[in-house]
Amino acid sequence: MKKILGLGNALTDVLLQVTDDDLRELNLPKGSMKLISMEQAEAIQVRFANVRRRMVAGGSASNTITTIAQLGGKAAFIGKIGNDEVGDFYRADMLKNGITPLLLESEKMSGCSIVLITPDGERTFATYLGAAADMHADDIRKEAFIGYDIFHIEGYMVQDNELIEKAIKMAKESGCMISLDLASYNVVNENHYFLKELIKKYVDIVFANEDESFAYTHLNPEESVHNIAQQCDIAVVKVGKRGSYVQQGDKMYHIGAITTSCTDSTGAGDLYAGGFLHALSDGFDIRRCAEIGTIAAGRVVEIIGTKLSEETWDEIRRICAMYRGFMLKYNV
Repeated sequence: MKKILGLGNALTDVLLQVTDDDLRELNLPKGSMKLISMEQAEAIQVRFANVRRRMVAGGSASNTITTIAQLGGKAAFIGKIGNDEVGDFYRADMLKNGITPLLLESEKMSGCSIVLITPDGERTFATYLGAAADMHADDIRKEAFIGYDIFHIEGYMVQDNELIEKAIKMAKESGCMISLDLASYNVVNENHYFLKELIKKYVDIVFANEDESFAYTHLNPEESVHNIAQQCDIAVVKVGKRGSYVQQGDKMYHIGAITTSCTDSTGAGDLYAGGFLHALSDGFDIRRCAEIGTIAAGRVVEIIGTKLSEETWDEIRRICAMYRGFMLKYNV
Protein backbone atom coordinates (compact mmCIF):
# COMPACT_ATOMS: atom_id res chain seq x y z
CA MET A 1 0.00 0.00 0.00
CA LYS A 2 1.29 3.43 -0.96
CA LYS A 3 2.04 6.09 1.67
CA ILE A 4 0.30 9.45 1.48
CA LEU A 5 1.51 12.84 2.74
CA GLY A 6 -0.79 15.84 3.11
CA LEU A 7 -0.04 19.56 3.30
CA GLY A 8 -2.62 22.04 4.52
CA ASN A 9 -3.86 24.57 7.00
CA ALA A 10 -3.88 23.09 10.51
CA LEU A 11 -7.22 24.46 11.65
CA THR A 12 -9.62 23.58 14.43
CA ASP A 13 -13.22 23.71 13.23
CA VAL A 14 -15.83 25.53 15.33
CA LEU A 15 -19.22 24.29 14.06
CA LEU A 16 -22.25 26.58 14.40
CA GLN A 17 -25.79 26.16 13.06
CA VAL A 18 -27.09 29.50 11.74
CA THR A 19 -29.68 31.00 9.36
CA ASP A 20 -29.37 32.53 5.89
CA ASP A 21 -30.15 35.90 7.51
CA ASP A 22 -27.14 35.49 9.78
CA LEU A 23 -24.88 35.02 6.73
CA ARG A 24 -26.29 38.12 5.03
CA GLU A 25 -25.79 40.23 8.14
CA LEU A 26 -22.20 38.98 8.43
CA ASN A 27 -21.66 39.69 4.72
CA LEU A 28 -20.51 36.11 4.11
CA PRO A 29 -21.44 34.64 0.68
CA LYS A 30 -23.17 31.32 1.20
CA GLY A 31 -20.91 28.36 0.42
CA SER A 32 -17.74 30.45 0.30
CA MET A 33 -14.54 30.54 2.34
CA LYS A 34 -13.57 33.98 3.65
CA LEU A 35 -10.41 34.80 5.55
CA ILE A 36 -11.05 36.90 8.65
CA SER A 37 -9.00 38.65 11.31
CA MET A 38 -8.65 37.52 14.90
CA GLU A 39 -10.99 40.38 15.90
CA GLN A 40 -13.64 39.22 13.40
CA ALA A 41 -13.35 35.64 14.63
CA GLU A 42 -13.90 36.79 18.20
CA ALA A 43 -16.89 38.95 17.12
CA ILE A 44 -18.57 36.01 15.35
CA GLN A 45 -18.11 33.76 18.36
CA VAL A 46 -19.55 36.46 20.65
CA ARG A 47 -22.56 36.86 18.30
CA PHE A 48 -23.31 33.14 18.55
CA ALA A 49 -22.27 32.70 22.18
CA ASN A 50 -25.61 31.09 23.04
CA VAL A 51 -25.66 28.78 20.00
CA ARG A 52 -24.63 25.18 20.55
CA ARG A 53 -21.20 24.53 19.06
CA ARG A 54 -18.71 21.72 18.55
CA MET A 55 -14.94 21.94 18.22
CA VAL A 56 -12.99 19.39 16.17
CA ALA A 57 -9.57 19.24 14.58
CA GLY A 58 -10.02 20.04 10.91
CA GLY A 59 -8.69 21.67 7.78
CA SER A 60 -9.35 20.31 4.31
CA ALA A 61 -6.17 18.27 3.73
CA SER A 62 -6.19 17.16 7.37
CA ASN A 63 -9.71 15.75 6.97
CA THR A 64 -8.59 13.89 3.84
CA ILE A 65 -5.52 12.46 5.57
CA THR A 66 -7.60 11.44 8.60
CA THR A 67 -9.93 9.50 6.29
CA ILE A 68 -6.98 7.67 4.74
CA ALA A 69 -5.59 6.76 8.17
CA GLN A 70 -8.99 5.63 9.48
CA LEU A 71 -9.36 3.29 6.51
CA GLY A 72 -6.03 1.67 7.29
CA GLY A 73 -3.77 3.72 5.05
CA LYS A 74 -0.32 5.04 5.92
CA ALA A 75 -0.54 8.80 6.18
CA ALA A 76 1.25 11.89 7.48
CA PHE A 77 0.43 15.60 7.59
CA ILE A 78 2.46 18.82 7.36
CA GLY A 79 0.94 21.89 8.99
CA LYS A 80 1.72 24.70 11.41
CA ILE A 81 0.22 25.22 14.85
CA GLY A 82 0.67 27.58 17.78
CA ASN A 83 2.30 26.66 21.06
CA ASP A 84 -1.07 26.70 22.82
CA GLU A 85 -3.95 24.52 24.01
CA VAL A 86 -5.57 24.38 20.58
CA GLY A 87 -2.28 23.31 19.02
CA ASP A 88 -1.86 20.58 21.63
CA PHE A 89 -5.43 19.42 20.91
CA TYR A 90 -4.68 19.32 17.20
CA ARG A 91 -1.49 17.23 17.58
CA ALA A 92 -3.19 14.81 19.98
CA ASP A 93 -6.10 14.34 17.58
CA MET A 94 -3.73 13.41 14.75
CA LEU A 95 -1.93 10.86 16.88
CA LYS A 96 -5.24 9.41 18.03
CA ASN A 97 -6.23 8.91 14.39
CA GLY A 98 -3.01 7.12 13.47
CA ILE A 99 -1.48 10.00 11.51
CA THR A 100 2.21 10.91 11.63
CA PRO A 101 2.11 14.63 12.58
CA LEU A 102 4.86 16.63 10.88
CA LEU A 103 3.76 19.80 12.64
CA LEU A 104 5.74 23.01 12.80
CA GLU A 105 5.25 25.56 15.58
CA SER A 106 4.60 29.30 15.34
CA GLU A 107 4.55 32.12 17.86
CA LYS A 108 1.06 32.99 16.58
CA MET A 109 -2.16 31.49 17.96
CA SER A 110 -3.37 28.27 16.34
CA GLY A 111 -5.80 28.84 13.50
CA CYS A 112 -9.52 28.08 13.52
CA SER A 113 -12.26 27.79 10.92
CA ILE A 114 -15.73 28.89 11.98
CA VAL A 115 -18.11 26.67 10.01
CA LEU A 116 -21.54 28.32 9.66
CA ILE A 117 -24.12 25.66 8.77
CA THR A 118 -27.49 26.74 7.34
CA PRO A 119 -30.67 24.59 7.59
CA ASP A 120 -30.13 23.16 4.06
CA GLY A 121 -26.81 21.66 5.17
CA GLU A 122 -24.67 24.13 3.20
CA ARG A 123 -21.53 25.31 4.96
CA THR A 124 -19.82 28.69 4.85
CA PHE A 125 -16.32 29.13 6.25
CA ALA A 126 -15.04 32.17 8.14
CA THR A 127 -11.41 31.29 8.68
CA TYR A 128 -8.80 32.82 10.98
CA LEU A 129 -5.57 31.24 9.78
CA GLY A 130 -3.34 32.32 12.66
CA ALA A 131 -0.36 29.98 12.92
CA ALA A 132 -1.46 28.09 9.81
CA ALA A 133 -0.74 31.20 7.70
CA ASP A 134 2.72 31.43 9.24
CA MET A 135 3.95 28.53 7.11
CA HIS A 136 6.31 29.73 4.40
CA ALA A 137 8.41 28.26 1.61
CA ASP A 138 11.46 28.20 3.90
CA ASP A 139 9.64 25.75 6.20
CA ILE A 140 9.49 23.08 3.49
CA ARG A 141 12.27 20.50 3.63
CA LYS A 142 12.98 17.86 0.99
CA GLU A 143 13.46 15.12 3.58
CA ALA A 144 9.79 15.40 4.56
CA PHE A 145 8.79 13.75 1.26
CA ILE A 146 11.12 10.78 1.46
CA GLY A 147 9.24 7.47 1.60
CA TYR A 148 5.89 8.86 0.43
CA ASP A 149 4.16 7.99 -2.83
CA ILE A 150 1.29 10.50 -3.05
CA PHE A 151 1.39 14.16 -2.00
CA HIS A 152 -2.04 15.74 -1.42
CA ILE A 153 -2.52 19.51 -1.14
CA GLU A 154 -5.60 21.54 -0.31
CA GLY A 155 -6.32 24.35 -2.75
CA TYR A 156 -6.41 26.97 -0.01
CA MET A 157 -2.61 26.71 0.11
CA VAL A 158 -2.16 28.00 -3.45
CA GLN A 159 -2.66 31.54 -2.21
CA ASP A 160 1.01 31.34 -1.23
CA ASN A 161 2.36 30.62 -4.70
CA GLU A 162 6.00 30.28 -3.62
CA LEU A 163 5.18 27.81 -0.85
CA ILE A 164 3.01 25.54 -2.95
CA GLU A 165 5.32 25.50 -5.97
CA LYS A 166 8.36 24.66 -3.84
CA ALA A 167 6.50 21.86 -2.03
CA ILE A 168 5.22 20.34 -5.26
CA LYS A 169 8.62 20.48 -6.96
CA MET A 170 10.26 18.75 -3.99
CA ALA A 171 7.52 16.12 -3.90
CA LYS A 172 7.95 15.47 -7.63
CA GLU A 173 11.71 15.15 -7.22
CA SER A 174 11.07 12.54 -4.50
CA GLY A 175 8.87 10.54 -6.90
CA CYS A 176 5.45 11.51 -5.50
CA MET A 177 2.22 11.59 -7.44
CA ILE A 178 0.60 15.03 -6.87
CA SER A 179 -3.04 15.36 -5.78
CA LEU A 180 -4.77 18.76 -5.58
CA ASP A 181 -8.20 19.65 -4.23
CA LEU A 182 -9.37 22.99 -5.70
CA ALA A 183 -11.00 23.85 -2.35
CA SER A 184 -13.35 26.77 -3.15
CA TYR A 185 -14.66 28.57 -6.23
CA ASN A 186 -13.42 31.93 -4.97
CA VAL A 187 -9.91 30.49 -4.47
CA VAL A 188 -10.02 29.27 -8.09
CA ASN A 189 -11.20 32.65 -9.34
CA GLU A 190 -8.47 34.50 -7.46
CA ASN A 191 -5.66 32.14 -8.57
CA HIS A 192 -6.90 31.01 -11.98
CA TYR A 193 -3.75 31.51 -14.05
CA PHE A 194 -1.43 30.09 -11.38
CA LEU A 195 -3.65 26.98 -10.98
CA LYS A 196 -3.74 26.41 -14.74
CA GLU A 197 0.05 26.44 -14.94
CA LEU A 198 0.46 24.35 -11.78
CA ILE A 199 -1.92 21.63 -12.94
CA LYS A 200 -0.47 21.37 -16.44
CA LYS A 201 3.13 21.18 -15.17
CA TYR A 202 2.93 19.11 -12.00
CA VAL A 203 -0.47 17.78 -10.89
CA ASP A 204 -1.61 14.18 -11.44
CA ILE A 205 -5.02 14.18 -9.69
CA VAL A 206 -7.50 17.06 -9.47
CA PHE A 207 -10.56 17.10 -7.21
CA ALA A 208 -13.23 19.79 -7.75
CA ASN A 209 -16.89 20.32 -6.97
CA GLU A 210 -19.34 21.71 -9.52
CA ASP A 211 -18.74 25.38 -8.64
CA GLU A 212 -14.96 24.98 -8.57
CA SER A 213 -14.85 23.12 -11.88
CA PHE A 214 -17.01 25.81 -13.49
CA ALA A 215 -14.74 28.54 -12.14
CA TYR A 216 -11.76 26.65 -13.59
CA THR A 217 -13.19 25.63 -17.01
CA HIS A 218 -16.50 27.57 -17.48
CA LEU A 219 -18.04 24.28 -18.58
CA ASN A 220 -20.78 21.99 -17.25
CA PRO A 221 -19.60 19.11 -15.00
CA GLU A 222 -19.38 16.39 -17.67
CA GLU A 223 -17.51 18.65 -20.09
CA SER A 224 -15.43 20.01 -17.22
CA VAL A 225 -14.15 16.63 -16.06
CA HIS A 226 -13.14 15.86 -19.66
CA ASN A 227 -11.35 19.20 -19.96
CA ILE A 228 -9.43 18.77 -16.69
CA ALA A 229 -8.51 15.18 -17.60
CA GLN A 230 -6.66 16.55 -20.63
CA GLN A 231 -4.40 18.48 -18.24
CA CYS A 232 -3.64 15.76 -15.67
CA ASP A 233 -3.92 11.98 -15.19
CA ILE A 234 -7.12 11.75 -13.12
CA ALA A 235 -9.91 14.33 -12.88
CA VAL A 236 -12.80 14.23 -10.41
CA VAL A 237 -15.80 16.57 -10.45
CA LYS A 238 -18.32 16.17 -7.61
CA VAL A 239 -21.91 17.24 -8.22
CA GLY A 240 -23.50 16.89 -4.78
CA LYS A 241 -26.70 14.81 -4.72
CA ARG A 242 -26.07 13.84 -8.35
CA GLY A 243 -22.85 12.06 -7.46
CA SER A 244 -19.54 12.61 -9.27
CA TYR A 245 -17.75 12.30 -12.60
CA VAL A 246 -14.30 10.77 -12.77
CA GLN A 247 -12.05 10.42 -15.81
CA GLN A 248 -8.64 8.94 -16.56
CA GLY A 249 -7.52 8.91 -20.16
CA ASP A 250 -10.50 7.87 -22.29
CA LYS A 251 -12.33 6.21 -19.38
CA MET A 252 -15.04 8.38 -17.82
CA TYR A 253 -17.60 7.26 -15.23
CA HIS A 254 -20.57 8.85 -13.53
CA ILE A 255 -20.94 7.57 -9.97
CA GLY A 256 -24.33 8.20 -8.37
CA ALA A 257 -24.53 9.53 -4.83
CA ILE A 258 -25.78 7.19 -2.12
CA THR A 259 -29.26 7.93 -0.79
CA THR A 260 -28.84 9.92 2.38
CA SER A 261 -30.24 12.73 4.48
CA CYS A 262 -27.99 15.80 4.33
CA THR A 263 -27.59 17.41 7.74
CA ASP A 264 -24.26 19.16 7.17
CA SER A 265 -22.06 19.04 4.05
CA THR A 266 -18.91 20.07 5.97
CA GLY A 267 -16.02 17.84 4.94
CA ALA A 268 -17.92 15.89 2.28
CA GLY A 269 -15.39 16.74 -0.42
CA ASP A 270 -12.48 16.11 1.93
CA LEU A 271 -13.72 12.64 2.86
CA TYR A 272 -14.49 11.86 -0.77
CA ALA A 273 -10.86 12.66 -1.61
CA GLY A 274 -9.67 10.58 1.35
CA GLY A 275 -11.70 7.54 0.33
CA PHE A 276 -10.61 7.93 -3.28
CA LEU A 277 -6.90 8.28 -2.48
CA HIS A 278 -6.93 5.42 0.00
CA ALA A 279 -8.49 3.13 -2.60
CA LEU A 280 -6.02 4.36 -5.22
CA SER A 281 -3.10 3.65 -2.87
CA ASP A 282 -4.46 0.11 -2.48
CA GLY A 283 -4.50 -0.53 -6.23
CA PHE A 284 -8.19 -0.01 -7.02
CA ASP A 285 -9.31 1.30 -10.44
CA ILE A 286 -10.75 4.82 -10.63
CA ARG A 287 -14.37 3.62 -10.64
CA ARG A 288 -13.91 1.74 -7.36
CA CYS A 289 -11.94 4.68 -5.95
CA ALA A 290 -14.86 6.99 -6.72
CA GLU A 291 -17.32 4.56 -5.14
CA ILE A 292 -15.32 4.43 -1.89
CA GLY A 293 -15.06 8.22 -1.92
CA THR A 294 -18.82 8.49 -2.48
CA ILE A 295 -19.59 6.23 0.48
CA ALA A 296 -17.32 8.24 2.82
CA ALA A 297 -18.86 11.53 1.64
CA GLY A 298 -22.39 10.15 1.95
CA ARG A 299 -21.83 9.10 5.53
CA VAL A 300 -20.31 12.40 6.70
CA VAL A 301 -23.19 14.56 5.43
CA GLU A 302 -25.52 12.65 7.76
CA ILE A 303 -23.86 14.16 10.84
CA ILE A 304 -22.77 17.56 12.14
CA GLY A 305 -19.03 17.95 11.57
CA THR A 306 -16.50 15.58 10.07
CA LYS A 307 -15.91 12.97 12.77
CA LEU A 308 -17.56 9.67 11.86
CA SER A 309 -18.32 7.08 14.52
CA GLU A 310 -16.19 3.96 14.83
CA GLU A 311 -19.17 1.90 13.65
CA THR A 312 -19.36 3.95 10.44
CA TRP A 313 -15.64 3.62 9.83
CA ASP A 314 -15.98 -0.14 10.32
CA GLU A 315 -18.72 -0.20 7.70
CA ILE A 316 -16.54 1.59 5.14
CA ARG A 317 -13.54 -0.61 6.00
CA ARG A 318 -15.67 -3.73 5.34
CA ILE A 319 -16.66 -2.38 1.93
CA CYS A 320 -13.00 -1.72 1.09
CA ALA A 321 -12.13 -5.25 2.18
CA MET A 322 -14.95 -6.66 0.04
CA TYR A 323 -13.66 -4.79 -3.01
CA ARG A 324 -10.13 -5.96 -2.27
CA GLY A 325 -11.29 -9.57 -2.02
CA PHE A 326 -13.12 -9.24 -5.33
CA MET A 327 -9.97 -7.90 -6.98
CA LEU A 328 -7.87 -10.77 -5.67
CA LYS A 329 -10.41 -13.44 -6.59
CA TYR A 330 -10.94 -12.27 -10.14
CA ASN A 331 -7.47 -10.79 -10.69
CA VAL A 332 -8.85 -7.40 -11.72
